[in-house]
Amino acid sequence: MLAQVHEEPQNSDSFWKSAYDRKVSPREAKKRKVIFWGIEVPETLSWHDWKLGKEVIKHLTLKNVHRKAQKLSYRAPSTPFFLTVFPQPITLNPGMSVSLPVVFRPSEKRDYEDNILFMKAEGEFSVSLQAMLPRCCLSMPAAVQLPVCATHSATEAVFPVCNVGDLVSIFEWETSSPFFISPECGTLNPGAKCLVKVIFKPEVAGVHYATATCWFGGEVKQKRTISAKSPGILFSLTAKYPCLCVSVTGKKPGKFQDVLCFGSVPVGTVVEKSVEIFNVSVVDAPCTIERAEDPLLCGYVFSCNASGDVVPAKGKLLLCIRFQPQVVGEHSTDYFTITSAGCHLKTVLKVVGSCKGPSVSLHQHSVSFDWINLGESLMRTLKISNTSDVPAYYQFDIDCKGSVFSLDRPCGVLEGTTTLTLKVNFRPTHPMTYHRRVACLVHYQEPLYVDFFGTCHSDTAKPPTLQKRHLSWYRTNMVRGLTFYPPDILSEMLKNEKLQMDEKGALMLPPEISEEQPPKEYFEPNAMAEYFDNGENSDLALFPAHVSVSPREYDFGCCMPPQKSLSLCVTNHTKGNIIVAWTPNHDSAFHVRPEICDVAPLKSSTFHVFCRPTQVNSLYAAELEGFAVYKVMRHYNNIEDDATICPSWCLTVRLRAHTYEAEQEHIIPQYILDVPKTFPPVVCDTDTYCSMLLSNTSTSLITFNVNHTEDCPSVLVKPSLGHVIPGGHQIFLLSTHPVTTVLQQHVLSLELNSYPAYTKEIVLQSCGQSLLLLLEGDGILYFKPLQIGTSFTRMYTIKNCTRLPMVFTWRIRQSDRKILSVSPAAGILQPYEALAQAWTFTPDNETKYVLRAMVFVKWKSSEPVSPTDVHYVLRVIGEGALGTIRAQNDYLDLGNVLVGDQKSYSIVLLNDGICTLNYILSVEQLFTGPHDPEEVRSDLLALELEHSRGTIPARSKVSVGIKVRPARRLQYTWKIRYDIFAPRAADLASAKEKEEFLCRIVATGVYPTLCITDACTTGTARRNSKMHIWKLFSLDTLNEYLERDPTPGELTYKVPTRHSTCLIPPVYTPLLLDFDFGSAPVGSQPTSVMLLLENKGVVPVDWAFLFPSDQKMDIERWAEDVDFTPQELHQMRIQDNQLFSVSPKSGTLLPGQEESVQLSHRHDFIGNDRLPVLLKISYGHEILLTFSGVTVEHDQRYVHFASTKHVFAPIAVGGSHPPTQIYKLYNGGSMPVTFEVQLDNIMKIREKNFQHPVFACLTPRGEIPPGESGHIGWIFSPLEAKTYTVDVLIQILEGDSTQITFQGVGYNPNVVEEAATSRQFFSSAVIPGSARLTVPGQAATLSHNRICLGNIPDCTKAGRLVFLNNISKSKAVVFNWQINAKEMVLEIAPKSGVVQPGESIPCFITLQPTRNPYFCRINLVCEVYMQESLVQYERDLREWEKEKERQAVEFTITEKDLETKKKLTSPSVRLSDSAETEYLSKSSPVIRKYKTLPPIKSQPTPSQPPGRIERGLPLDKDASQVWVKPEPPPPLSLHLDVSARSYAIEDFLSNFALDFPRYFLSRPYSSKPSDSKLADGSGHRNRTDTECKRLSLAAASKQELEVVTDILTGVIRSLLENGHFQKSVRKIEDEPIPYFSQFQSAKSAELQDSRQGSPTPSRVSASTDLDHEKDGERRKMSQEASPSDLPESSETFHHKQLRVKEIISRQPAVGNLVELLLENTLQNIMIEASRGEVVLTAQPRVIALPPSASQRITSPASPPSRV
Repeated sequence: MLAQVHEEPQNSDSFWKSAYDRKVSPREAKKRKVIFWGIEVPETLSWHDWKLGKEVIKHLTLKNVHRKAQKLSYRAPSTPFFLTVFPQPITLNPGMSVSLPVVFRPSEKRDYEDNILFMKAEGEFSVSLQAMLPRCCLSMPAAVQLPVCATHSATEAVFPVCNVGDLVSIFEWETSSPFFISPECGTLNPGAKCLVKVIFKPEVAGVHYATATCWFGGEVKQKRTISAKSPGILFSLTAKYPCLCVSVTGKKPGKFQDVLCFGSVPVGTVVEKSVEIFNVSVVDAPCTIERAEDPLLCGYVFSCNASGDVVPAKGKLLLCIRFQPQVVGEHSTDYFTITSAGCHLKTVLKVVGSCKGPSVSLHQHSVSFDWINLGESLMRTLKISNTSDVPAYYQFDIDCKGSVFSLDRPCGVLEGTTTLTLKVNFRPTHPMTYHRRVACLVHYQEPLYVDFFGTCHSDTAKPPTLQKRHLSWYRTNMVRGLTFYPPDILSEMLKNEKLQMDEKGALMLPPEISEEQPPKEYFEPNAMAEYFDNGENSDLALFPAHVSVSPREYDFGCCMPPQKSLSLCVTNHTKGNIIVAWTPNHDSAFHVRPEICDVAPLKSSTFHVFCRPTQVNSLYAAELEGFAVYKVMRHYNNIEDDATICPSWCLTVRLRAHTYEAEQEHIIPQYILDVPKTFPPVVCDTDTYCSMLLSNTSTSLITFNVNHTEDCPSVLVKPSLGHVIPGGHQIFLLSTHPVTTVLQQHVLSLELNSYPAYTKEIVLQSCGQSLLLLLEGDGILYFKPLQIGTSFTRMYTIKNCTRLPMVFTWRIRQSDRKILSVSPAAGILQPYEALAQAWTFTPDNETKYVLRAMVFVKWKSSEPVSPTDVHYVLRVIGEGALGTIRAQNDYLDLGNVLVGDQKSYSIVLLNDGICTLNYILSVEQLFTGPHDPEEVRSDLLALELEHSRGTIPARSKVSVGIKVRPARRLQYTWKIRYDIFAPRAADLASAKEKEEFLCRIVATGVYPTLCITDACTTGTARRNSKMHIWKLFSLDTLNEYLERDPTPGELTYKVPTRHSTCLIPPVYTPLLLDFDFGSAPVGSQPTSVMLLLENKGVVPVDWAFLFPSDQKMDIERWAEDVDFTPQELHQMRIQDNQLFSVSPKSGTLLPGQEESVQLSHRHDFIGNDRLPVLLKISYGHEILLTFSGVTVEHDQRYVHFASTKHVFAPIAVGGSHPPTQIYKLYNGGSMPVTFEVQLDNIMKIREKNFQHPVFACLTPRGEIPPGESGHIGWIFSPLEAKTYTVDVLIQILEGDSTQITFQGVGYNPNVVEEAATSRQFFSSAVIPGSARLTVPGQAATLSHNRICLGNIPDCTKAGRLVFLNNISKSKAVVFNWQINAKEMVLEIAPKSGVVQPGESIPCFITLQPTRNPYFCRINLVCEVYMQESLVQYERDLREWEKEKERQAVEFTITEKDLETKKKLTSPSVRLSDSAETEYLSKSSPVIRKYKTLPPIKSQPTPSQPPGRIERGLPLDKDASQVWVKPEPPPPLSLHLDVSARSYAIEDFLSNFALDFPRYFLSRPYSSKPSDSKLADGSGHRNRTDTECKRLSLAAASKQELEVVTDILTGVIRSLLENGHFQKSVRKIEDEPIPYFSQFQSAKSAELQDSRQGSPTPSRVSASTDLDHEKDGERRKMSQEASPSDLPESSETFHHKQLRVKEIISRQPAVGNLVELLLENTLQNIMIEASRGEVVLTAQPRVIALPPSASQRITSPASPPSRV
């Protein structure tokens, strides 16, 4: 059992530091036990409270807690103060324990420490012995971390302090600000604990650290420190100071608004709205809410529910604001200030609201009753409406019980937006005209007026009927002062023409009397003024009274029965006799006597009013109504003109009385009184009005009397006396006339029920308003220095300090208006509203400015006229300066930026001046690279400035963000210029002239470029050449398109996106390519093609192959269309079975990075598979690739055509030797294929071209092995420079036929050079020259994938060197070249061999001369095997063949009883490889004694896809007993593409004369022409097929042959007869032949090549034979003429030897031998260089030879020789 880790006891200091963590005192430490290897012992044995001279014994207990017996020994303490028994071995059984007594003997008063050491087999452990003196010890945490806190706020934390010592401890804390500790001092008993609070109150934001010191102990103080730290804003910079923002609830989130608008609020109601105070900092923010104190504001309509609170961090506080308006139509504005702790931040909340009241109107202003007879009554209706949503209290000022006019509802409440129809009854009591103008009083609104009029007839009196027009004429006549005359006098004046009638029918004085003054017109007076200024309550009257009564109001007081009287005085102020008739009310206690009386003009008459109460202890009140009318109006016959008719005047008297005794208490009134606190504000010396509502809530009558004349004469109240019926209400109108701005208080006494004890004091305030505008900053406005011509705007606040809205207008001197302006220059300031105005300062000189501006104010209302000289002066101080801007970097290269993408950068602008500069940045865009100027002219600016305008403060810098978004693949150059913004710039042209250069920015727009740099095949298509794969996959077209710029349609989706809702996604790319995987039999290995993707650009490329399922959005099943088209079903089958796969399907390539992608096609199902796959390059191309592949049956003969169109290489017109071109067919099946070319259309083309074989097929029939390619030779020979096309049917025997369109182009060699067409042929397929892509498991590579021999003469040979590299480090490989070139002689050396690990073997590829012009494109295949696998295969094959031979001659009989067994016994195993097993018959006597090995069987051709057996097909029961023939390991096919074009000598010289010396002309060894030459004929016809020659001869007629024969005979005969021709031939024959035939002039070489290409023997052969013949003839002639007379000299003999050597050297064999020797030499050198034996790049060595004697004489030094 492993021992637990045991640490040594800690000292006192360490114990004190960690005691809080362990929460254990030293007394309890002894109780703690530990276990060592199964022995449980106490950790420490301690002694406390010991005394000197006494022994203290304690026992140390050891317990075995292990399951086995334990043995241990111990060692006694080392000091003499601790004693124990003598050490002896201890054995403890499981669960047993033993106690060791330990004696402590102190000798002095100090601390003692020792230990007892125990030994076991596993190790040692000890128990500490301690005897400590009593001491003070406090336990507390080592550090305290406080939460985040806002400045000028407080946070706190609590930590415990424990007394873990043995003595009583006094502690005291010392700390520094901003930390405070509570309690600062205290006393702790042993084992006691107290909580200490640390408070943190920061005043400065930041990280605060402090050390708190705790002094504790008794007589001797000890010090302990504790670190307290507060991170403050350590974790968040935004929490330096609290940040509060105000937002009105209900507004758009995220937008802070500091204006709370209540809108229109009904008068007398309270509306509450909330405001959210957001704390965007990470600390709690205490704040206070204060109203802006204004000593001029006498009342507050806005109130807040809180004065201070704490807004939590990242939280909000809901603040409620209440609005209770009092004055209808008044606009109220107030401000609340939210101040954070420390007053670092103040946020002002503006609250606005308006008061709305009822809006009551009468549908008609008059009610006409026409005329009725006395004693009758008539009813009319009157509609009253309230268009406001505020309920309206209305009351018609009429006593319906004592009037001839009565309403059914004279008072009531009209709800909001309602209309009430009132019934008005007319019940006259005297025959006369009646007219009474009744006021409709509305609470919180001006009174409304309605005219009630009617006429009463009796049998004797029939006054004229009063109409509405009469009232209009009367009011006009009254204004003109004509109504004081009775109608008869007015009629007489009309007759006498002293009066006239105006166009309206009213009377007027003649012009001569009115002194040409226009006649006065009647205008409706102010409703309040009409109500108060009627001459009743004051001396003021709008119109003089015609008839007056006095008094208008009277209080009888206590009127005990039987009666009490009052005298009324009625005065006639007119100049006619009037009749006064009082309306009797028999139910009333008040009566007037006489009831009717005449009053003379300008006289008075007295009437007596009697009060006759019927009950005691009752209240009485009524209104007496009387009408006065001209006496002449008694009969209509007295009226001559309608214009003179005058309506009656209504007289009213309000009376009140009671019958209570003196000591009797009056009835207690129950009422509701709605009184405003203040009068509406008005201008000084102007009347102001308000209304008061008294509602009677009791069931008894209430009488009232307002004694305003004595108590408060400054306030007029109407009515001042009256009564309120039960459940009704009375509306009072009050008026006052403030003359000063001093606040006045008005106290009115409202006495109810004629009892002084029921008097209610009404207190109102009024104050006149005078214009007062407050300017910020004591009327001084400062502007900082500004750039000349630029403007700066700052806000300046003005405040309306009155309760009335005012209009302000600023006036600036004309000369200063170009420099100083303000907006708005005029406007309206609502009461107590502060308006921030924008002042703009635009200096035009480099100087200091001191300007003045005045603001004129007046009242908004047009009625009060304000003084014209009320204005205030504002002093404006500013300075004009000059400044410039510069960029920190005047040149910035952003590098490459992806087209369509966006990159952000920033430029730093510096302002070194003293003034703030407002700048405007302009960008000029330039392009570098190939582009169309007209096309790029319409492009948008590719550089976007974060802001084109900005401001740079003085002596500072600013960063301007730029976004670059190039639209084309060009190099962009942007010139950024700046202009100091001058609002006074004349035009943009002048501004551009002032623009100054700032910086230049350069960036290059690039597209993500991707290209296919290599391709290789594996699986079934491994024998396909790179050229074939390059063509099947259209990689040339793909790479060419990838180099172009993407179209806008391709950039519809810049990144791979699931955007399609259907199974077949839409196509946005103009390029559609086929990725043809070819064909293969069903069940064969998948066709795999590996493509090497390379990023040749400068930006990363994100690419992806998207199948249709990758582009379809995931939608619900119910939304999908279940009716699939055949094409959709086909694609679903392919994707579900994963017939096509791409791995990986996406990736990212960094610049210069490569990645291989494997595309594969599985041949599991027979048929043609097609699947659209989208190659998407993010921010780049989007190309639709159609993956196609064919899977055929095993017994199907199938040829795969990559395309139905083939284009021949262009051929020059007029050439005598057109080259042979090859068309390839690929057998994609498992059966040999025989093809036939139908030549019918070719013959038709020939007939159309004068029997000239434009198209000649050299291989009309052929056979192609499975998996191989077949070649069809073609010769294209155009007659004209045009395009030829022929459709040729290629028939596959036992297969399908396909029509191929062959196309050729003939060109004029004088216009187009042959070299251009040749380059086109060699560059038609840009496959990589070297191998860059390797497949998994590939062990060898070729140094080149492609060899281009170029243009060569047809009689030369060309060669190249290719290295085969073994890239494996441990395994050797075996290679073997497969040569399938039948048309040309192609040699490879070595053809096979072994390459060791890491070794490279050079392979020499030689193309032998063909003697025929040819387009050569050969695919060489190098099969590479691993040597180990090949050796193992050969070993297995030998064993298999050996076993096969043995089984062929050996058999075993297994029969035991041939006689009794009649059953035929079959062999236990089967033979294979076409070896049949002979079955034994029933009577066979042969008995098999031995069993052989399993039978041999060749691997059968698979007839089903691999893996089908594993998928559940039944296995052959004997399959496990078959010995399958070993198969060779699959080779690795390395493809080498060899391309060349051979020319006839004369064609090569005519087109590539300068290249001719580079080639060695390989000549035949025999002088006789070859059989092929003689058989084929001349020109290009000698290279056509036999069938072509037969067809051409058959097509010629007899006449054509005779014509040709005659022409050729004449030409030859003329040449033979020409003497000059014969001399030239002899001269040429006598010329010596040069030694090196290839070093000839161009002319002689051309002539010689032309001869070699002719059917006659070459010139070299002919001259050689001729020299032999001539030499022999000369020898014979010399011998015959002088056999002995002419001895040969030595010189002649030497000359003959040289002649013989020259003849021999001119033989073709010698030239070929020399060429072969040089070739081998160079090959040997290259082989040695590849092996490292020779370093070709080494510097040549220079050897200085000693000078010879002759050299010493002739020259001082010999030149060095090079070795």
